[in-house]
Amino acid sequence: MKDRIIKFITEYVDGYKAETEWGRPLIGFADAAHPIIMELHQSVGPEHVMPEDVVTGAKTVIAYFLPFTKDLAKSNRGGTTASRQWALAYEETNVLFTELNDGIIKLLEDAGGRAAVTPEAVKFDREMLISNWSQRHFARAAGLGTFGLNNMLITKQGCCGRCSTVVTDVTIEPDEPLKEELCLYKKDGSCGVCVKACPAGALMPDGYDRKKCYAVCRKNAHIYRGLGSSYADDEENGTVGSEVCGKCVVGGPCAFWNK
Repeated sequence: MKDRIIKFITEYVDGYKAETEWGRPLIGFADAAHPIIMELHQSVGPEHVMPEDVVTGAKTVIAYFLPFTKDLAKSNRGGTTASRQWALAYEETNVLFTELNDGIIKLLEDAGGRAAVTPEAVKFDREMLISNWSQRHFARAAGLGTFGLNNMLITKQGCCGRCSTVVTDVTIEPDEPLKEELCLYKKDGSCGVCVKACPAGALMPDGYDRKKCYAVCRKNAHIYRGLGSSYADDEENGTVGSEVCGKCVVGGPCAFWNK
């Protein structure tokens, strides 16, 4: 089953038609009862949804990372405003995730299992400024990477990309979390590029200001409207905008890592 899922995701992304382009997916499988997952109520928040809440008898969380291209990253370097290409990639990736996850679920159901995606995956608490379904924590448990100083998941293909997950009651051989530290700052203090790149001043070696980060994302949401499946409601004028930034993932050595 593992090989079938990897093949399905890889071929789906390779054949997907959109203005945005993605690199080869990185795919991992986490034991739904892995300690990293069991500790999410402490590491993320007490309201965090657990795999068992999504699929009764959950055994596996399938996680995958879609890397963006170097050209897309280049378009978003410098300045304080996200590029249009970056905002569009955010929206088109949201659409791809929805369609691809539906395909993964059908594949598992056809094999006699059950699978689902939690509604919390596309929600964001704008008071607490957290999600009750942390894609990156599940991806870490699935062996896809480690967390950088920028709070993003750094994979062996870099951190310039997006993660998604599917929960299933099918038992699939799990991957182990990476033991190697991929963030150079955390490894030996030799980087910190993301701190300098943050237009909000939200990143610090010893902390992270969520409110400053979100304020920049909201500014971009007022600029980029109507590009696709955005989640950001603008109550003032009834439009939607793309809550994006990405400056902390596009310019450092971890952006594409070993590429």
